[in-house]
Amino acid sequence: MKNLLIFCVLLSMISCSGKKQENQHQQNVKIVKQSEMAALMLKMYEVNLENKSLILQGKQPQDFSKEFLKIHSATLTDPSDRNASFEGFSEFYLDTYQQLMTSSKDSLITNHNKTINSCIACHKTTCIGPIPRIKKLLISSN
Repeated sequence: MKNLLIFCVLLSMISCSGKKQENQHQQNVKIVKQSEMAALMLKMYEVNLENKSLILQGKQPQDFSKEFLKIHSATLTDPSDRNASFEGFSEFYLDTYQQLMTSSKDSLITNHNKTINSCIACHKTTCIGPIPRIKKLLISSN
């Protein structure tokens, strides 16, 4: 009986300390909200990955995504990054993307790579982290 009582006390102490650690862990977790621009760029990545697949199958990419025009207004993670350079690269991306949509079949790879290289050029100036992932969108011209 005495052993049962000691066992119950130990069990309750262990379960209480586990809850305390769990609550403390939950308090230490910071919730980071994704910016509108980060969400838009993830969408751009998905569409360009789809375009790469279509081009490799010898198909023309789908219509110009009007959602990409939000590149001029989407909230950036760091608002100070929206400067003349960013705006220039944004416009260049939209221009190259539009050219891809109207490309002839023999220039699809070139124009797709031009679009992806416009992303890489912009990211070299501000946010270099995604560059390795973006480079995977390029199509080798072997």
